[in-house]
Amino acid sequence: MEDKILTKYKILTEFLAEVMGEHCEVVLHDVEDFENSIVAIENNHISGRKIGDSLTDLALNVLKDEENLECDYLSNYNGKTHDGKELRSSTYFIRDEKEKVIAMLCINIDLSRYIEARDLLNTMIGKRNDIEENNTDKNFAENFTSSIEELIDSMIENSIGSKSIPPSRMTAEEKKEITKKLDKRGVFLLKNSVSKVAKKLQTSEATVYRYLNH
Repeated sequence: MEDKILTKYKILTEFLAEVMGEHCEVVLHDVEDFENSIVAIENNHISGRKIGDSLTDLALNVLKDEENLECDYLSNYNGKTHDGKELRSSTYFIRDEKEKVIAMLCINIDLSRYIEARDLLNTMIGKRNDIEENNTDKNFAENFTSSIEELIDSMIENSIGSKSIPPSRMTAEEKKEITKKLDKRGVFLLKNSVSKVAKKLQTSEATVYRYLNH
């Protein structure tokens, strides 16, 4: 059944990309396979990803807290590629007959040309007005990586970066706080994540497990 569902959405992936144009990347994720999540992708020059690449931090976060996910989709949130392109992204959740999320259909619009045009106009006008974006899901953001290793490293670095001091000078409580934050974001659903977190926080795997259990 799931294969039939994915086949249908693979066709939709091609259709949407053709309609939206080359500035729009369309991606189909099979969330049953974290490490090889992408099963279809069009206009992949935008993010540089390919079929067989991993899921994103947002997808992992959604799966971690799926029971509290009441919406059918997330629209117009911020995304960023590994080389710094700013995207406007939206994700539609594909569910099975038991309402479990089995796949995600994602649309990522490259804003590069629009940002360049805006900056040019601002230069000509001589005054920049900050206009609030029409973003219905402002609390969500997404970073695009190609592999599970890159995904784990990115999520760990982002969490550690929220502290103004390096791990070598952090207290046990601060390291515990980062570990809990990573757990909430779904990092520990991934293979080898405990050892990677322990290494980044300059502590032992046993200590990370202790943080998670208290």
